[in-house]
Order: sequence, then C-alpha cells, then structure tokens
Amino acid sequence: MPYFDEQQRQDAVTFLFTGRFDQRSFAEFARHRAARLSLDTIAVDLSPDRISIAVSGRPELVDAFEMACSLGPIDCLVEGVIRERVHTA
Repeated sequence: MPYFDEQQRQDAVTFLFTGRFDQRSFAEFARHRAARLSLDTIAVDLSPDRISIAVSGRPELVDAFEMACSLGPIDCLVEGVIRERVHTA
C-alpha cells in the first residue's frame, strides 16, 4: 500500500523565474506545460524581469514543470529560478 500513497502525494510550490520575459508568451508557455503535466497552476505575478507561478501536483511532474519553464519559450531568457514549497494545512 505505500506505493499507492506515494502516487497520491501532491506538492504545492511557488516558482519565481527571473530574467527577460515577454509576459504573455511565458505565461502561455507555462500554462501549456502545466496542462500537459496535469498540474494546477496560477500565474501570481508577471513583469518583464520576474514571473511568479504557483503549481501543485505530483512531485515528479512539478520537477518536470520547473525544468521545462527554466528552458522557457524562445522569446524569453530565464536567468534564475527560486522554488518555494507552499505549506498546506
């Protein structure tokens, strides 16, 4: 039964991406990747040099989302990523 419990585990994380962004392009890219990975996502803050996105889902898929977004769309340059786990009750 532990395998089932591990499969059901969810992570809630906020990512702060820094760099140079076309906010619309990056937000659409992130939404598309989150949907493909079956993650829930909310764009928290969008600016030309910082984008904050909250996601939740299976830990390995949250990791995949971070990797995909760190590569970003072609018209954006991600220079850094800060990951913060959201504490849930």
